[in-house]
Amino acid sequence: MRQEPTRRHALAIGAGSVTALALPGTATAVTATATATATGTLQPYASYWFPDSLPSGTPRPGVVWRSLRVWTPASDADLPFNKATVPLAPRFTPPPVNATARAGQARVCALTAFAHTSGNPSQGSDTADHYALTHWAYLDELVFWGGSSDEGLILAPNAPVVDAAHRNGVPVLGTVFLPPAAYGGQLRWTEDLVRRGAGGRFPLADKLIEVARAYGFDGWFLNAETGGGDARLGAAMRDFVAYLRERGAGLRVTWYDAMAVSGDISWQNELNDHNAAFFRAAGSMFLNFGWSRAGLAASAGRARRLGRSPYALWAGVDVEARGWDTPVDWDAVVPAEGPHTVSYGFYRPEWTWTSLPAGGRSPAAFHARDDRFWSGEGLDPAAPPAGPWRAPAASVADRSTLTALPFATTFNTGHGTGWYEKGARVSDAAWNHLGLQDRLPGRRWVVRTAGTRPTVGFDFSDAWRGGSSLLVEGAPTGPTTVELYAARLPRSRTTVVELAHRTDPGSAAVRVELAVSPHPGSFHHLPAGTLRAGGRGWTTVRLRLGALPHGTVHALGIRLTAPDGGTVRWRLGGLAVHDTAPPAPARPDRVRVTASRRTGDGTAELRLAWGAARAPVRHYELHQVLPGGGRRFLGGTCGHAYYVAALRRTATEAATRVEVRAVDELYASSAPASVTFRW
Repeated sequence: MRQEPTRRHALAIGAGSVTALALPGTATAVTATATATATGTLQPYASYWFPDSLPSGTPRPGVVWRSLRVWTPASDADLPFNKATVPLAPRFTPPPVNATARAGQARVCALTAFAHTSGNPSQGSDTADHYALTHWAYLDELVFWGGSSDEGLILAPNAPVVDAAHRNGVPVLGTVFLPPAAYGGQLRWTEDLVRRGAGGRFPLADKLIEVARAYGFDGWFLNAETGGGDARLGAAMRDFVAYLRERGAGLRVTWYDAMAVSGDISWQNELNDHNAAFFRAAGSMFLNFGWSRAGLAASAGRARRLGRSPYALWAGVDVEARGWDTPVDWDAVVPAEGPHTVSYGFYRPEWTWTSLPAGGRSPAAFHARDDRFWSGEGLDPAAPPAGPWRAPAASVADRSTLTALPFATTFNTGHGTGWYEKGARVSDAAWNHLGLQDRLPGRRWVVRTAGTRPTVGFDFSDAWRGGSSLLVEGAPTGPTTVELYAARLPRSRTTVVELAHRTDPGSAAVRVELAVSPHPGSFHHLPAGTLRAGGRGWTTVRLRLGALPHGTVHALGIRLTAPDGGTVRWRLGGLAVHDTAPPAPARPDRVRVTASRRTGDGTAELRLAWGAARAPVRHYELHQVLPGGGRRFLGGTCGHAYYVAALRRTATEAATRVEVRAVDELYASSAPASVTFRW
């Protein structure tokens, strides 16, 4: 990408300065004496490849050079760990919460780097310091950004990111990055990519389709920036893009505005004769960052004349260095008056995470910054503030996937400093795994009160389940409604809502009511009890909706009142809506150790796999059984394979049992299936 290229390619090209491990091997050992892979670890990573020919020389430690041309699913030992399993959820657009956001117009694409190209764990890792993206409601497309000339140019998204995105209705694209020669790009890699095979086919396009199908993601972002091409190469690339989109029916293809039809690298910053052929071949196009107001208006008109929506054009907005201080001509993209011109694409919105100060890196601090980026400085999408930063909530209509029962959330953001089950802390280990993330409130935070507005946010010091809960803190001077979810949930006489909530020590008493909207714009309030001052642990409440008019639940929220005044610290740990609760899921089928390695310090690495449970499953959870019958949480995943980085031996036990449970949408667990690891 052209603008300020030395910074623009800081991750994709500069990744060579970072040493990270990658797993090349095909180890299938089943005992503690198994041989580890060439890098000395069984850790699986997100996959990356060169199109065909490899660089000269030797890769740096931890990097594995692979050719996509020779890849097959059967030869991919890491595929079970990288395969996403959550289907792309349908979603709808509720009435916008403010007067400036517009449905059916501008959308948002985000190019996001969750880690470097190599060394990006397939199944999360043992740190809470992670980019746990949660603002899916404003995203139309997520690009798993990366690629570098000394690691690999084609990057497939890891499963946790895809599973979290799909749960919220957001498609995820892998990246094909052909870098400028100044950053190690070689024209032969472009030629490898677009080389034709028998019958005029494009073998590498077929491979890209096969990878997306096997891994379970939704398409490819194509970024060709290696110079030296000619019109022949430009025509071949155009045909390649068209073939990829046609043969990969249902897959998304987004083209980045770099290569022109002449084969030269010539950033146009608009849709014109030099790149329109690629736009026609692809599904959408990401315009380079030097766009102008007149150029975007002309681009929108040209898109319409081509029979395409102007909102299939992403106007690039580079936030990698300055985040919400980035100067942007917002009225060129999303005018405050009149229809939006085009959509826009954020380059590197993980700035909210990477720019955290060294002394203030915590999950709560990250989410507070991320909420500000997406909702605005006032953290109220119902009243976005005026100012130079026009947060997405001010212009883009949010969307929701809450259309069917059962629905449940524990406000788990996909990372934490510990793990909780029914209010008990069962692990003190920090973790991240976005596949375990819940469906979270899309509007952060809509608070209705005539009095003092409290602060609302995710908190990691206590939870009902997972790693976090929702904390409301302040001294309300009147009833305060926190609107949580826009929905289209069916409702009957048997529909119930369950809450798990508590006050913290030092909190004033809190009267709690469930706010339910049977008609858009109106709420009914159902008493959920009064929690005493000072904190008394978690309380669960079950409320029936049968007394309300039959129909649809359009919104869910909470109304809080401090009857005796004072400062409130109230947290919501769980919210569930269902009719008759389904039976608990069946246990997983035949857990097995597919590879293992003792690390010499009383721990062992394990690769585990199992068969799918015979019932709808949200995810699977793994525990170590301790002597005496206790359990230690090891992790979870939506798929059917998991890597345990450090199984800790207890005392001198000869064997350790690991249990795997299926967990359904209401967080009911199956009976365990287990495997024994012998030390």
